[in-house]
Amino acid sequence: MHNEDPKNAPAELLVETARRSRRKFIAEAGALTFSGVAVAMLGGQSTAIAAGIGDAVVAQDVRILRTAVAAEHEAVAAYQLGAESGLLEPAVLKVAVKFQGHHKEHVEALAAAIRKLGGDAPDALKQYDFPVEKLKNQADVLNFAAGLERGAVSAYAGAIPAFDNRELSSAAASILADEAMHWAVLRHALGLDPVPGAFFS
Repeated sequence: MHNEDPKNAPAELLVETARRSRRKFIAEAGALTFSGVAVAMLGGQSTAIAAGIGDAVVAQDVRILRTAVAAEHEAVAAYQLGAESGLLEPAVLKVAVKFQGHHKEHVEALAAAIRKLGGDAPDALKQYDFPVEKLKNQADVLNFAAGLERGAVSAYAGAIPAFDNRELSSAAASILADEAMHWAVLRHALGLDPVPGAFFS
């Protein structure tokens, strides 16, 4: 990480949140790989692609998709926490609510994919273990949100190299691209370089 902490913006909160988010996603998914079936569902393609695919593969897809839905629910809740904190300026609040809307759309798309595969999507938890005590100003909230977005980018990125079919890969990549855009915008709002390097790590 770069040592570029702006005033009142503890970058360590961003790093801590990103690492925790990615670890949790990977641990719950078991192996962060979507099969062509799951990505096809995300892309709205025909379920005919699933013909001949074994139950074990479908079950794995459902499990990973459920983990992704759970992570997206967490992001929705995190933005709700930020919106209700009273710490965000009106313009920043507007962007946070917009980003929350994107995560809600991710939930809907992922849940639809699960249903097409014959599974049930998980509901949001009633309570999340957020570092509320560390959120004392707008910069803290933005660092927290940026950490979640960075973790999501890293987690979704793990799925893309598994595909030979570019059309299937692009469906999974579309969510990653949205998360990356959120991360860049949040970094910019914190006064950090929105694109700190040529490669994401």
